[in-house]
Amino acid sequence: MLKINEIYYSVQGESTFAGRPCVFIRLTFCNLRCSYCDTEYAFYEGYDKSIDSVLDEIKKYNCNLVEVTGGEPLVQKESLELMKRLAEEGYEVLLETGGSLPIKDIDKRVRIILDLKCPSSKMMKKNLYENIDHLKPVDEVKFVIGTREDYEWTKEIINKYELSNKCEILFSVVFGKLEPVQLVNWIIEDNLNFVRFQLQMHKFIWEPDKKGV
Repeated sequence: MLKINEIYYSVQGESTFAGRPCVFIRLTFCNLRCSYCDTEYAFYEGYDKSIDSVLDEIKKYNCNLVEVTGGEPLVQKESLELMKRLAEEGYEVLLETGGSLPIKDIDKRVRIILDLKCPSSKMMKKNLYENIDHLKPVDEVKFVIGTREDYEWTKEIINKYELSNKCEILFSVVFGKLEPVQLVNWIIEDNLNFVRFQLQMHKFIWEPDKKGV
């Protein structure tokens, strides 16, 4: 059984899949407490559901792209079986994970979006850097940047672990804290041509704190 916070159908707001219709499976619980978290409601709220019943529910949306997110989905060990089953059913499967728990046992058909925590998140010490060794070329590493310190730290991490040679690199701003134009200017000034800048599209389409989108 899994503890589910919500299952909904919307458009993908981030990653290289931004703009595509997607079914989201949001799991309950998180082992992190980021300073800017926008899904605190997923820390504890949820209901029990079997993997079979999850699969039955998402079939009604007739959408091939599915993201498993949270909270932190890897807190629940059953999430590994869920992603495996989704892949076996022929879905394109995305995983959004905070980067503090091991990814080595995740089905190789799953595209991992790994969120490495910057200093302003207050969770930087939780980053599990061994995960970088298990990234595939189709995976993505995301940095959510709220300050110049975050930005400089991010560049150091990219260089140290040679991330630009491993997978896609995504830069986002902490919504409401750093203006997007400021981060874009830094990227251009430093000629970071391996970076994909992104906005949280759903926060511009709907109200920023709206659930289920």
